[in-house]
Amino acid sequence: MLTWLMAQLETLDVGFAVFQYITLRGILSAVTALLISLLIGPRMIRYLDSLQIGQAVRTDGPETHLVKSGTPTMGGALIIVAIVTSSLLWGRLDSRYLWVAVVTTVAFGAIGWIDDYRKVVEKDPRGLPARWKYFWQSLVGFAAATALFVTAQQPAETTLYVPFFKDVAIPLGLLFIPFSYLVIVGSSNAVNLTDGLDGLAILPTVMVATGLGTIAYLTGNTNFAEYLHIPYLAGAGELVIFCGAIAGAGLGFLWFNTYPAMVFMGDVGALALGAALGLVAVVIRHEIVLFIMGGIFVVETVSVIIQVASFKTRGKRVFRMAPIHHHFELKGWPEPRVIVRFWIITVMLVLFGLATLKLR
Repeated sequence: MLTWLMAQLETLDVGFAVFQYITLRGILSAVTALLISLLIGPRMIRYLDSLQIGQAVRTDGPETHLVKSGTPTMGGALIIVAIVTSSLLWGRLDSRYLWVAVVTTVAFGAIGWIDDYRKVVEKDPRGLPARWKYFWQSLVGFAAATALFVTAQQPAETTLYVPFFKDVAIPLGLLFIPFSYLVIVGSSNAVNLTDGLDGLAILPTVMVATGLGTIAYLTGNTNFAEYLHIPYLAGAGELVIFCGAIAGAGLGFLWFNTYPAMVFMGDVGALALGAALGLVAVVIRHEIVLFIMGGIFVVETVSVIIQVASFKTRGKRVFRMAPIHHHFELKGWPEPRVIVRFWIITVMLVLFGLATLKLR
């Protein structure tokens, strides 16, 4: 929106041309989203608290979590508002990638909002039944994947690229749709499973979004793409603005979500952010790198799968509690220690993911 305005002002003063640079707009997008979160956050928390929209805590979990009961939740709505507002302000409104990313994020957020609303407002502990949640996630995921496939303008947009090998490229054809669907929905649920401690999910999301935004800039630049032997995708650079908005909104939310949390994001935030990361990875053709950068999300998900499978087949649990962050808590790790160590691991994984660009 503002890019159009700046283009008009450019006719009066060429200095306004600086706002056409993706790097500047990405930074401004992050700053705008951060300010929106910081300014609206306190009012939102007071409003949620007045409505008594508080988090219900599992009684079978760590005892230290019992004090969190009643903490306002559904704060992820703030994150979505900041992301969408900032993305549309600083992004090019003729970018199909930007619109698919925004619509997908909002749609997954709506699914999470319904689930949260049923849990905390209607006091239904089941929330949105699992089968219906998965159905709507699948519907949106397939729609996003299909939209990207139908609008693809070059073979590179539907080809799977494997890190470390500059010549390994697998044309997916129609398989692009189910593969992309799995990445988007899987990423959404992985972030949701990780969101169990104060700030545990949001900062890794910020770091992964920053890493993906960096790759989006490189894939959208012919010179960098050729130098790094990665696919050049015209228009993909516009996702820098979207990733910047995720980073800014996430940092703003962390201001209130850091230990001890004043507000939780709930499913409305976790499902939306996970889907956003998955969608960006699909667009820039770096799904495998997403699995590397988001290793914490992957391990959290795998721990749940292993726990459930082990209990159903052997009647025994592998971990004291799943997801795995609760396992470490029950081993005696203080919550802040678990959180910060997972953050440190994510920093290393994101750096390693970026390193794969050169290790080819």
